[in-house]
Amino acid sequence: MIYKTKVFQATFKKANISDDSLVSACNEMARGLTDTDFGDHLYKKRIAMPGQGKSGSYRTIIGAVIGERYFFLYMFAKSDKSNIDKREKLALKELAARYIGFNQKTINELLNDGELLAVEQYDE
Repeated sequence: MIYKTKVFQATFKKANISDDSLVSACNEMARGLTDTDFGDHLYKKRIAMPGQGKSGSYRTIIGAVIGERYFFLYMFAKSDKSNIDKREKLALKELAARYIGFNQKTINELLNDGELLAVEQYDE
């Protein structure tokens, strides 16, 4: 499954990027194409802005068990910052571990509360 956090969704919506882009990113990750593996199930993946390439577009930070669950946690424009700093990386690793550790009941509760949004069933 692919999920977006409420925080991620706010930036994502402003960027006018489709959920299909997230599905494509997860499919690429399943094929071993990540931009950065920060360790502890935390990854950076570039997402293109509509009508543009990936190089100057958006960076997404994803907590993932590749091929199973993907949690889009954070998104930023390359023009705004080049990368996350050490403190952000540590906090995002903790957040990724938390989401990855949730059972389906907890995920369903987060979906019902609007804290998580489901993107699409992921079938490898």
